[in-house]
Amino acid sequence: MLKQNELENISHLIVKYNEPLSHYTYTKVGGPADILAFPETTEALTELSVLAQATNTPVTVLGNASNLIVRDGGIRGLVILLEKLDQVNVAGYTIEAQAGAKLKAVTQIAQEHALTGFEFACGIPGSIGGAVFMNAGAYGGEISQVLVSCKVMNESGELFVITADEMRFGYRHSVIRDENLVVISAKFELTPGDPEQIQNEMNRLNFLRESKQPLEYPSCGSVFKRPEGHFAGQLIQEAQLQGTRIGGVEVSKKHAGFMVNVDHGTATDYEALIAHVIQRVEENAGLTLEPEVRIIGEK
Repeated sequence: MLKQNELENISHLIVKYNEPLSHYTYTKVGGPADILAFPETTEALTELSVLAQATNTPVTVLGNASNLIVRDGGIRGLVILLEKLDQVNVAGYTIEAQAGAKLKAVTQIAQEHALTGFEFACGIPGSIGGAVFMNAGAYGGEISQVLVSCKVMNESGELFVITADEMRFGYRHSVIRDENLVVISAKFELTPGDPEQIQNEMNRLNFLRESKQPLEYPSCGSVFKRPEGHFAGQLIQEAQLQGTRIGGVEVSKKHAGFMVNVDHGTATDYEALIAHVIQRVEENAGLTLEPEVRIIGEK
């Protein structure tokens, strides 16, 4: 296991110990990380990863901790949050963004440079790394439609580039997930557009999101994958589950596809409610919902 004095030798690295992850997750749930590290440079990240492997320290890498539930027991070993790796560069019609950059910020930068194609992501509450990891999408757009390549790191701390053709993109899926890689940065190819029209489209999508989704409460975003030929929210609504609560977590009354933390809910509440919804929808519609949200950590 990593020792404190070993971590002190890595420059551009912020480290906290026994830190509650509920301070960082969108759900506001999650137990402590033994070691929580915030690398500020790629060099610090690779050095940290090599050291973790050399000391047999388990590593969990998080982006923006949005589409995620961390269990109440927390995460053993080292947790790396990439939020400080957030640089964004624009060259011609190409945007290259580090893994910790917020999707919302990158879409706004695209608008400012009169680049269209990224509007679909303007309201997704995640980071570039997480978006590439799960091929995030909304309103008919997906990361796979605009990605050119991404720089990744393997478990040994080696860096290499994967092209879009090598990403094995699917619905909420990529090779990053399959091979336990870490996204360092991603490059996107956009097309020239009118800044005012781009902003209008982003305003329209944000209005749709705000009017339909329970953004006023902590949540993990959309909980379930979309079953083929169906909508998860509609199936949950038809099973009359809106407003169903376990502990402090309930199925949103505003959008049945969301579960919101309305009263000091826990990860245990989330997991119990997810299981309940899956069971009831199966009984009602004969379909088995599959979680989109990642659930990690110890109970």
